[in-house]
Amino acid sequence: MTRILSLLAIGLLALAAITPLEAHASVGAFASTTSLVPAVLVSAATVARLMAVSGPRAFRPNIMFDKPDNGGLDGKSVEELAAGVKKMVDEAVSKVKEIAEDALGKAKSGEQLTDAAKTKADEALVKMNTLTEQLAELQQVVAKQKKGGGDDRQKSIGEQFVEGDGFKAFADSGFSKSARGGDLKVKATLTSATTDAAGSVGDAVRPTHLPGIQELPQRRLTVRDLISPGRMDGSSLDYVVETGFTNNAGMVAEGATKPSSDIKFELKSTSAKVIAHWMKASKQILSDVSQLRSIIDQRLLYGLAYKEEQQLLNGDGTGQNLYGIIPQATAYAPTIALSDLNILDVLRLAMLQAALAEYPATGHVLNPIDWAKIETLKDNIGRYIIGDPQDKMTGSLWRLPVVDTQAMAQNKFLTGAFRLGAQLFDRWDGRVEAGYESDDFIKNLVTILAEERLALAVNRPEAFIYGDFDAALAA
Repeated sequence: MTRILSLLAIGLLALAAITPLEAHASVGAFASTTSLVPAVLVSAATVARLMAVSGPRAFRPNIMFDKPDNGGLDGKSVEELAAGVKKMVDEAVSKVKEIAEDALGKAKSGEQLTDAAKTKADEALVKMNTLTEQLAELQQVVAKQKKGGGDDRQKSIGEQFVEGDGFKAFADSGFSKSARGGDLKVKATLTSATTDAAGSVGDAVRPTHLPGIQELPQRRLTVRDLISPGRMDGSSLDYVVETGFTNNAGMVAEGATKPSSDIKFELKSTSAKVIAHWMKASKQILSDVSQLRSIIDQRLLYGLAYKEEQQLLNGDGTGQNLYGIIPQATAYAPTIALSDLNILDVLRLAMLQAALAEYPATGHVLNPIDWAKIETLKDNIGRYIIGDPQDKMTGSLWRLPVVDTQAMAQNKFLTGAFRLGAQLFDRWDGRVEAGYESDDFIKNLVTILAEERLALAVNRPEAFIYGDFDAALAA
């Protein structure tokens, strides 16, 4: 209420420059309505400072005005005071219109306006606009007061104390010693701290949680795709390998003895090997995290494929290891010598070696580092040798696809006829099973198992050429 009356004071004081008599009377009325002590007329700046500290206070400064006159406004409500100010604003607008009409009449008659008249007109317009804005603010405050808004400025601890019921009761008792003194409960400031101190609510702040599980990267597995697939029955695999052939075919005269040729075969045998691993999980976590089961299944299957690729290339055939391609491959032995030999030449000569063994190569297997070295080779003017960096075609070299995998050691290469020289036989496809092991059942645990069973037959070892880049370039 006091804040509203203070704003009314500003409006009335600003009107003084346009309608001094009416404003003076209203100021007096305002002073009387607010029970102010007569004194000297204060400036607008002083009123603004007083408004900044106004409010229902136990102790507040008295604003004093000159020549107080109730103007018939004793007991008027805030709405009536605002209506009085609006009336005075209307009168100020009329005064501005009168000045404007007078100036327009002089302009039509050709009479020049004096500088004093122009200044007076400008000042009147500015003050009229200011009063209009102040009146609009007063009307908003009145509307808020009707809705129960009131002063929304946060009260200080002292104000809360003297306005509290406890202090008022203590004061009404005449501050008697037998009366209970006033008290004030001051609540702690709430902060994001997670300590045990009062007001620490940091534990209630929930972090932003991204959906799903961010999985680890997975290696691209491609060696299986190079080899012919097959199925098998039983636990062992027997196959016949041609180990020698003597070709004595020749021209024969009439009645002459025909030459004979020799061929040698060797029976080889291998068995299906099992690749497996498992992990445990509680039934609760599998129920609570719906995505977890599928991730476990996928990760277990990936682990099988990862181990399989290593075995297909590097398995040494001992124990439960597959007998991989590299231990059985033919060592690189170039049949021709080239000057200024480079890494590209080495791979082309490996292709030639396989072709001379009657097994034309169908692909290269390289380490990703070696393949990057090859792709970034440039000629003497800076052009890439094997292709455009923006080319979207699958990597190839000497018309053959290139498989880059970290299962191949760095500086090593394998070139060969993969579909003719080897075959992969699946006895069990990769699968995931769940069950109870030991005391899992009474502990609400589940054992999740992934396994596969397969065999590899390298029936034509001479179809594969394996070598070392450093040794080949140094030869």
